[in-house]
Amino acid sequence: MTSAAIVATVVAYLALLFGVAWLTSRGNSSAAFFTGGRNTPRGVAAIAMVGAAMSGVTYISVPGTVAADGFSYLQTTLGFFVGYIMIAFVLIPLYYRTGVVSLYEYLDKRFNLAAQRTGAWLFFISKLLSASLRAFVICAVLQGLLYERWGIPFWVNAMVMMALVWLYTRRGGVRAVVWVEMVKTILMVSSIVLCIAFVIKALGLNLSEALTTIHQSDYSQILFLDNPLDRRYFWKQFIAGIFLVVAMTGLDQDMMQTMLSCRNQRDSQRSMIQSIMVQVVVIALFLALGALLYTFIDSRGLSIERGDDLFGFVATECGLPTIVGVAFLLGLVASTYSSAGSALTALTTSFTIDILGANRRHDSTTAEGSEAISTVRSRVHIVIAAAMCGVIMMFGSWSSMGVITLIFTMASYTYGPLLGMFAFGLLSKRSVRGWAMPVVALASPTISYLIATHSQAWLGGYTFSYEILIVNAALSMLGLWAFSRK
Repeated sequence: MTSAAIVATVVAYLALLFGVAWLTSRGNSSAAFFTGGRNTPRGVAAIAMVGAAMSGVTYISVPGTVAADGFSYLQTTLGFFVGYIMIAFVLIPLYYRTGVVSLYEYLDKRFNLAAQRTGAWLFFISKLLSASLRAFVICAVLQGLLYERWGIPFWVNAMVMMALVWLYTRRGGVRAVVWVEMVKTILMVSSIVLCIAFVIKALGLNLSEALTTIHQSDYSQILFLDNPLDRRYFWKQFIAGIFLVVAMTGLDQDMMQTMLSCRNQRDSQRSMIQSIMVQVVVIALFLALGALLYTFIDSRGLSIERGDDLFGFVATECGLPTIVGVAFLLGLVASTYSSAGSALTALTTSFTIDILGANRRHDSTTAEGSEAISTVRSRVHIVIAAAMCGVIMMFGSWSSMGVITLIFTMASYTYGPLLGMFAFGLLSKRSVRGWAMPVVALASPTISYLIATHSQAWLGGYTFSYEILIVNAALSMLGLWAFSRK
């Protein structure tokens, strides 16, 4: 792709992004920044949730996992389906019943303020790292495609991106995020379908022949039922998928702010179920694209070192029509900018409400109190945008493994205590000493890490995958029980 095509694609998307943000932020109050005004249509929320669950990491990394893991990711996706049902019928009613703005307000209502702040800090650390890693993906791609040609260093790249993300979320908040996520979903899925069509054409196949090629390839295995020690073993992936989605979606302020912006509980539940049905189809498209991309480079005698490089390499450097590169870049830019904006809004909400307690110190029902909360929120918004920029630069100095694997691995440790706290609160009526919350939140992931790193020696060769999250949550619940009373 030429520099002119890259710049034109990015500028066109940014114009669309800021146009949507401007239209949806008009007349926004401070409260609407956090909740979206509780008037998001059900269909919009469902489509937006598809985009919220799929960042630039999904876009880049999932097709590249096909060489090593086949279609085994669908096993995890089946677990996601069960997890979404649990969220829809357990957590969403809880959130609407308690009237929370930040999810972690529930921990204060159920336990104490220390629990709320511990949960908020767990979310803050998890989301800051994972969102920054997702943003790093597009920065790395744009650095190779554009900035290096002009001799611009990576730190300028990161600062420009986060400045733009800060600008489009500065006033719109959740409402802008939801509508941008909907646009992102449409653009991302359209780009995937377009790229599949052109790769099939480049291979000289029709649709039926392409499906047969995928089915007969070495990449199409879905179920891995033979070896329980394999990290791709079905029951490990399926059960881990359930708990991953409950933790990373149902207990994540970023993900749930879309659902909680619906008019009522019923609309939110319907949107959640509709969303996962669409997500299963979209993930299958990503995996099919991965199989076709590997088939394409095999047919040309080419190779790549990292799976994360596969999509971009084929789309921009293998002689396909320019429209394929434009579609790739448009889908990547759309998915990453909206994900970064969503995360920035959620981090701002949680930090303002849970950690700084702005809504406890100021009465949001008065003009003076609302203005004070808005001032705090604006300052937090700037600081967190700068923090994300710093973390992106930090990732820029590392060479990464498969990014989606790294994100799920980090989540298994950081979301485990959060899952344990919510589960203990829902399944028991015991109270927990305030000082115990942060102690357990630090101890359980540490012990889980020791178990995971020594499991082959201690457990007869067993290797943990994402199911270490379940161990982590169970240890958290055990620790909370040990320091609880009736």
